[in-house]
Amino acid sequence: MLKDKIGCYEFMAEPFHCDFSKRLFMGHLGNHLLNAADFHSSDRGFGMAYLNTVNKTWVLSRLAIEMEEMPPMYARFQIETWVETAMRFFTNRNFHVMDQATGKTYGYGRSVWAMIDTVTRQPANLLDIHEGSLANYVDREKPCPIAKSSRVNVSPEASLVNSFIARYNDVDINGHFNSVKYIEHVLDLWDLDWYEHHRVRRIEIAYVAEAHCGDTIQVYREEEDLTFHVRMERVDANTGENVEICRCLVAFVKD
Repeated sequence: MLKDKIGCYEFMAEPFHCDFSKRLFMGHLGNHLLNAADFHSSDRGFGMAYLNTVNKTWVLSRLAIEMEEMPPMYARFQIETWVETAMRFFTNRNFHVMDQATGKTYGYGRSVWAMIDTVTRQPANLLDIHEGSLANYVDREKPCPIAKSSRVNVSPEASLVNSFIARYNDVDINGHFNSVKYIEHVLDLWDLDWYEHHRVRRIEIAYVAEAHCGDTIQVYREEEDLTFHVRMERVDANTGENVEICRCLVAFVKD
């Protein structure tokens, strides 16, 4: 029996997941979005736990989050998630973040996922899983009113603004630099004074290549009004050359 196309999962803005403004960190919201995606896919037979048994895994390719406001401390909120499209090598998944008690919308998210073979590291046909059952859960009708991810461009003249070494807490279950850690490291580029007068309206990340524990990561940034373009690169330990690992757009508004 098919489950509903749309999944809805409950979370809480716990105090130690909130910043000085007593609202949820963007990074923790990102974790909740990815958890909702995993809960939804696992309940329907194409989650990470099953895929690992057949040497497959999901890889996040793009993520866009656009928020009217962040959930305040102790708020109980819900994340709806659904699959908008499913193609041979990519699927588009959307999110709706809303207050549990009032139904007020906090914001939306869009994501693009690929499936890879964990042995060959090559793309895998996601419609081969359970005879293409993923297609049964596509919902093209439910609206997601935010724009799709743009093509983030960061010029070669962007300034080097940070350099760090990827450590234990940066690495996920696959041994790669964690998808949400990109968000956290990018948002650390601005100090507390900045966040006292600005908030993140929209963040987009395009994941380009993998990084691993011990890699040196360099971060480049350029600004256009209150929109920043950020590029992260890892320094290849063998050649010393820089390899792009992600591009990011961060759009702020003044509080």
